[in-house]
Amino acid sequence: MAEITAQLVKELRDRTGAGMMECKRALGEANGDLAEAEVVLRKHGIANAGKKSARATKQGVIGSYIHAGAQLGVLVEVNCESDFVARTDDFRELVHDIAMQIAAADPQFIRREDVTGPAIEKEREIQRARALAEGKPEKMVDRIVEGRMSKFYEEVCLLEQPYIKDNSLTVGQLIATKIAKCGENITVARFVRLKVGDAAAGETPAE
Repeated sequence: MAEITAQLVKELRDRTGAGMMECKRALGEANGDLAEAEVVLRKHGIANAGKKSARATKQGVIGSYIHAGAQLGVLVEVNCESDFVARTDDFRELVHDIAMQIAAADPQFIRREDVTGPAIEKEREIQRARALAEGKPEKMVDRIVEGRMSKFYEEVCLLEQPYIKDNSLTVGQLIATKIAKCGENITVARFVRLKVGDAAAGETPAE
């Protein structure tokens, strides 16, 4: 068992913002490995974040990102529970990162539940036709379509997309780690992605 020194605990705390005892426990689980301890904290944070997800979020900020060349821009509203958290650097950085994610990955919806019925049916038809064209057995087609629908949601739903700065995390998991760190629920309310010449750009519906 590796020795869990105060310096090691401090380094993990500086990296993650987690509490001292949480860092000590995580390092114990990870046998002193800093990188593994971060993963442990991330998993714990995501689990704890679920307990806060029902709490109302009536504060927050509207963030923006304009891509180099000013041909692409994003506005996004991210909410939290208190004005205090909304003013913190960590929260503002999260909002900016989410705006960058939207610019880079072009989600169409915030979460899976927001995807419209017609969009789901259209994609199912496409994937079913594709599976049959590939010669897949009829009895396996429905299972194949369901598997490919998961990939579809990952592409079009912001919270299910791999985070552009760390693709071991989804955007939803990134937000969960921030919920664990700040102790408040955080939600993405709406966004709009504007691209010069793209008349189809529009705003996502609010919750």
